[in-house]
Amino acid sequence: MEESEPSDGVRLSTPAAKRNREPILTLLRKVLPASGRVLEIASGSGEHSVYFAEHLPALTWQPSDPGERARRSIAAWQRHAALANLHLPLALDVTQPWPDDADEPSAILCINMLHISPWAATQALLREAGRRLPEDGVLVVYGPFMRGGEHTASSNAAFDADLRQRDPVWGIRALEDVEDEARLNGLALQRVDELPANNLGVVFLRR
Repeated sequence: MEESEPSDGVRLSTPAAKRNREPILTLLRKVLPASGRVLEIASGSGEHSVYFAEHLPALTWQPSDPGERARRSIAAWQRHAALANLHLPLALDVTQPWPDDADEPSAILCINMLHISPWAATQALLREAGRRLPEDGVLVVYGPFMRGGEHTASSNAAFDADLRQRDPVWGIRALEDVEDEARLNGLALQRVDELPANNLGVVFLRR
């Protein structure tokens, strides 16, 4: 992932976050509750957290990340933005016991994690979402997916090969496999939106 650092040396910045934040926000406006607390998983640099908290002021935004460097960046963005509805990041690894502050979110958002983590991370995300979301609460997942056993673009196929070369447990997931795992955890596929750069916005609803 391309990253650069703003002048303070702590706030990370990724070109991808700037490119995809508006299409993701458009989807979030359609599916998130009018108010409540959104738990963001694998928040990365923290730029998405700031952007969404700024544009969805009725929602409280709770970022998280397992990486210390990422959490420093998120905290620096939070201080820089000075938004009352944006919290400091949680140290949260989806495959480990979740902190108490991750209990009872109104919705969960996960951007670009599934393909750069082992399958066990996807399973853990879906399991915890099924446990923690309220009835009719949504889990929103963004990133590249395979559909019908095929990549949706040649660039995704090349990206998948590169990911698997970097780590054999990484790779673009089949949407059907994710949907099957979600169903096992009480989550129903609600909608799939095609977003720019051959990514999908996938929304699951807890029943």
